Amino acid sequence: MGGAMPTTPSTDKEQLVPPPITAIEIQTFVKTRKQGVGKLAQNFEYLSFPLTSTCFFYTLTEPTRVKSRAGCVALKKGKWGRGCSFRVDFNVPLDDNLNITDDTRIRAAIPTIKYLMGYGAKVILVSHLGRPKGVMPKYSLKPLVPCLSELLGVKVEMADDCIGERVEKTVAALPEGGVLLLENVRFYKEEEKNDPEFAKKLASLADLYVNDAFGTAHRAHASTEGVAKFLKPAVAGFLMQKELDYLVGAVANPKRPFAAIVGGSKVSTKIGVIESLLEKVDILMLGGGMIFTFYKAQGHSVGSSLVEEDKLDLATSLIEKAKVKGVSLLLPTDVVIADKFAPDANSKVVPATGVPDGWMGLDIGPDSIKMFCITLDSTKTVIWNGPMGVFEFEKFADGTEVIAKKLAELTGTGVTTIIGGGDSVAAVEKLGLADKMSHISTGGGASLELLEGKSLPGVLALDDAKPAAL
Repeated sequence: MGGAMPTTPSTDKEQLVPPPITAIEIQTFVKTRKQGVGKLAQNFEYLSFPLTSTCFFYTLTEPTRVKSRAGCVALKKGKWGRGCSFRVDFNVPLDDNLNITDDTRIRAAIPTIKYLMGYGAKVILVSHLGRPKGVMPKYSLKPLVPCLSELLGVKVEMADDCIGERVEKTVAALPEGGVLLLENVRFYKEEEKNDPEFAKKLASLADLYVNDAFGTAHRAHASTEGVAKFLKPAVAGFLMQKELDYLVGAVANPKRPFAAIVGGSKVSTKIGVIESLLEKVDILMLGGGMIFTFYKAQGHSVGSSLVEEDKLDLATSLIEKAKVKGVSLLLPTDVVIADKFAPDANSKVVPATGVPDGWMGLDIGPDSIKMFCITLDSTKTVIWNGPMGVFEFEKFADGTEVIAKKLAELTGTGVTTIIGGGDSVAAVEKLGLADKMSHISTGGGASLELLEGKSLPGVLALDDAKPAAL
């Protein structure tokens, strides 16, 4: 290969330059000395190395840390040993007939898989599905094979286990550039216990560890954290790097004004996120059922709306903290209420501070939608986590849908829009707007923990990783 540059999954230069200040610095890992440096673009350098070992990890790098770094794994074709253990997050929803109902997470991993295949790696896919108690056929990963094979354009092999002699033989028979999907690692209780012996058995199948499973990076499990202790190098895939670049990189050094939209039913599930964002944003907009805890804390009538009585003092303190920090905290001025929690409920629009007895708020109202959209017009970076109402019911989906469409429109004008996991992602996907956003996170709990400023065990386990600093 000499000093030639491996091909990245995209030829679009903009795709290679994520937002400023990446979440994590995964420095160059290599078993041989540096031989050359080639320019990629102004202020960026690719570090390239001849390969006497099987692989290396390189980053886009420069010493001032003003720009971000994007990582890739490069493999020397024809110099491969056993394979690449590739942790993916294929925890996808299946219907009663075991058909995949949303393949977003599978599609998100395809660029890294194809990249590894292109360099002759034996790609060994490791994932969990659901929360099985022992071996349970309904949680088998076998239904994913047809979808994977179609997306990759090759026949994907399926192992009947994830460790053991039979799996070792299957890996040995796999051709260079071949893909093998191991059976659900959570069929073993040792996976979630991060058992060292189990992690060692997983690691014994490969020479290199790549983690692209951002959705499970907040878990210190055997396949996400333990394996990295036995298998080196251990590096991030393209998806993991992109998640970190956006969820921490763009948030740590955003283009301003910087706004956050936080929704959902309970303030208790978003306390950490709200407190963390109040340290960084210029504008914080709240929606969803959580708003009624804030209203009751201020002495307003909320009817039968969802309220967390034990979080009233917290709501008051968050309002005060926003004032102290100079953050513009926007609560809806009107809401859509219903006489029952059902898609066919009677509904009407009332002031948000005066919900009558026997009625409950299920969406933000038209005036609030207009106010939020006008405010968003002034922003340069927006992160959204949580729906504005019960978007599953058509009568109460307007708030969520209009906000999603507004963000898609703003993305086209150069605003950085980040959909930070959870139900807001489901809403955007439902509307067919996923490709209109700057970034759609594949992580649920991982996204929340990262936005809260917590470190992710699956990321810290990687070579030369340093804790994310929001």
